[in-house]
Amino acid sequence: MTETAELNTEHRHWILIACMLAMFMAAIEVTIVATAMPTIIAELGGFSQFGWVFSIYLLTQAVSVPLYGRLADMWGRKRLFFIGVSLFLIGSVLCGFAHTMTWLILFRAFQGLGAGAIMPLTSTIVADIYSPRERAHVQGWLSSVWGVAAIIGPLSGAWLVQHFSWSVIFWVNVPIGLFSMLLLARFLPAREHHKGATLNLTGSCWLMICVTALLVALLQADALGYWLLAFLLLALLAGWQLKQHEQRSEAPLFPLAIWRSRLILAGNAGNLIIGATMMGISAFLPTWIQGITGGTPLQAGSALAMMSIGWPLASTLSGRLMLITSYRFTAQLGALLLIAGSALLLLLRTDSSIMQAGLTAFVIGTGMGMTSTTFLVSVQNHAHYDIRGICTASIMFSRMLGSAIGTALMGAVLNFNLAQRLPQASDPMQQIMSHESRQSLSEATLHQWTGQIAASLHWVFVVALVIAMLTLWIAWLMPRQRPEAE
Repeated sequence: MTETAELNTEHRHWILIACMLAMFMAAIEVTIVATAMPTIIAELGGFSQFGWVFSIYLLTQAVSVPLYGRLADMWGRKRLFFIGVSLFLIGSVLCGFAHTMTWLILFRAFQGLGAGAIMPLTSTIVADIYSPRERAHVQGWLSSVWGVAAIIGPLSGAWLVQHFSWSVIFWVNVPIGLFSMLLLARFLPAREHHKGATLNLTGSCWLMICVTALLVALLQADALGYWLLAFLLLALLAGWQLKQHEQRSEAPLFPLAIWRSRLILAGNAGNLIIGATMMGISAFLPTWIQGITGGTPLQAGSALAMMSIGWPLASTLSGRLMLITSYRFTAQLGALLLIAGSALLLLLRTDSSIMQAGLTAFVIGTGMGMTSTTFLVSVQNHAHYDIRGICTASIMFSRMLGSAIGTALMGAVLNFNLAQRLPQASDPMQQIMSHESRQSLSEATLHQWTGQIAASLHWVFVVALVIAMLTLWIAWLMPRQRPEAE
């Protein structure tokens, strides 16, 4: 039987609520950690490892997403959802107990293994219980979770950091995740697994080696020296082996239908670009506000929240726009908004207001919401039920891989610029983001450092803009077709 075989229509609302709660847990995790990172760095130190806190989480998440997607098609969405959420909650608890940056990175890796199930499986479950025409509207509801999390997450995260310990920001996930699991246990029917179906462990290993080697090469480019070429070569070799294995395997991680469909390829390429562009603001806008303008964690969180508010608003609008225009028109409009928002990042100055930063984040959020929803809905409507899980997972995988690559690439750009502009300074980012260290700096030193760090961050924003421009070309590859025509 399928998940919808014994599903009462009234139960769809409870299942949707359970999925929204799980997505809220994942969304609030992103906004809280990004807001609290300056405080965590100030306490634990190790700014040179700053990128790994995000990248290791994205790495393990990205590697596990295809596994969850494939297993969801084989064994059912429900079982895999429970496994993933349980791992995520255990990892969240452990992150709160980390006493060094190294331990935090290790526990974030474990947390990412569970997070790989949340986004693709919740989206797949909702796609299973709603029709193609309804999905365009329901995706707006799912995306609205990001708007709520954008308000509650950064503000509550900043408040918790200021009044309690930063550890609490990880522990708030536990009650939310448990309640979501209880709802799905009650209302979502289980699905019998396909007998004889096997998991592609060899392909998964090659995928992990390829992505890990690529990230290490990008994040540690300065420290690796000539070893950089070895890691890049390893990534290429593993990628080639993955391709060869996928062509021979009877149960490939990514079915051939994905590679043969122009629409699915465009959706994956678009989310790869969106993920890379997103990190230009998610990881570095709070750093700009607290490090350059001397803002508080609350102000950084408020500005970053505007991106997640613009995302669901544009997602809801795109659901309606797709029904009266086409996938291509909606995606192109979102791409133009994303490019415009990325260009606004370059207008930030050392004396820019929080309102200007928030407006920039809002425009970027609208572009991301419109393009990502269009790409996702088009792929889900195009994919058959038996491969919908892996097709949805491939979309999430592409976005997360893009985020990991974007974080690594922009982090490398920032570190390179800092090394060139402030060669004698010892970890200048940590010193200006720590309130105590900032106060100890002379006015001349502080002025020089903020100016050089601002120039370095501007190069990060230039990279984000160049990446965003690729989205317009990807949107042109989308068909001139409406969801109801599926």
